[in-house]
Amino acid sequence: MLHRIIKKDILKLQKDVEDAEGQRVLITGGAGFLGSWLCDAFVHKSKVTCYDNLATGKVENIEHQKGNKNFEYKRIDVSTRDWYANGKFDLILHLASRPSPDDYQKHPVDTLAVSTNGMIGALELARRNDAKLLFASTSEVYGDPKVVPTPETYWGNVNPIGLRSCYDEGKRVGEAMCMAYRRQYGIDVRITRIFNTYGPRIRATGAYGRAVPRFIVQALGNKPLTVHGEGKQTRSLCYVSDTVSAMVKAFLHKKAAGQVFNVGSPREIAILELAKMIIRLTKAKSKIVHLPLAPDDPKRRCPDIGKAKKVLAWSPSVDLDEGLKRTIIWFRDS
Repeated sequence: MLHRIIKKDILKLQKDVEDAEGQRVLITGGAGFLGSWLCDAFVHKSKVTCYDNLATGKVENIEHQKGNKNFEYKRIDVSTRDWYANGKFDLILHLASRPSPDDYQKHPVDTLAVSTNGMIGALELARRNDAKLLFASTSEVYGDPKVVPTPETYWGNVNPIGLRSCYDEGKRVGEAMCMAYRRQYGIDVRITRIFNTYGPRIRATGAYGRAVPRFIVQALGNKPLTVHGEGKQTRSLCYVSDTVSAMVKAFLHKKAAGQVFNVGSPREIAILELAKMIIRLTKAKSKIVHLPLAPDDPKRRCPDIGKAKKVLAWSPSVDLDEGLKRTIIWFRDS
């Protein structure tokens, strides 16, 4: 059963996918954080197939769809070379990845395999089926940007051999593959560069990365909140329903073909201030402790969303205070 916090947002998102009625939709990474939200949105009027090997996804995110004739789950690892041999689809949303820094730094080869074999497979499926494809890229393609707020025209400041490169460069090559397939085969591809997203179903595991769920779990247990470095590094946090709405609009909008869109909140907040905010909202007795800063950790992260506003008529609608309150409720009930 859908949690009440999630159900309310899904009902709104279902209105955004009405143009996909009757379509055959594949969502790779569909048991993950964002993927499961997309499954819930599209399954209302489309035939949804979810591929996930559960390396980072969770069956709990999609188990409420069991028995739904419009939903099919297959445990498939898209990092293998032949995963895309079969399947008839009209729409493909490619989200399969290892997005948490703590996770992908432990599994760098697996992370690159998903980004390469997974991307080629998704594009081959799109080519064979003449299907539309959305690639969920990331703000990490910008590395540690020297231009903030960062527009889509910025080429990035990335360390190609650093600890984060398995993810950063994997996503960059994924974007290059998308544009190569578009130029050579005419595939309808769209790319969303997703900035930090939080909300129900986000995983709280991992010693580093994904500060919001880590802070919430620590605060709810009245444990110290672990801030890496001085906490002056900033992130722009977008609530999950806003991120998914932008992805759907970028996927279905006629003028978005071949385009790249930043998806995120234009509001910057320092990690230390975020920790204090969560302590206040949870009414925790937690203290803040500082741990060493991870290598290559970006100092600032904030998108220029002017293009999404102009082309997609999209901007975030859930402010940080409200989004954190919803996320705290979900974690308390989980």
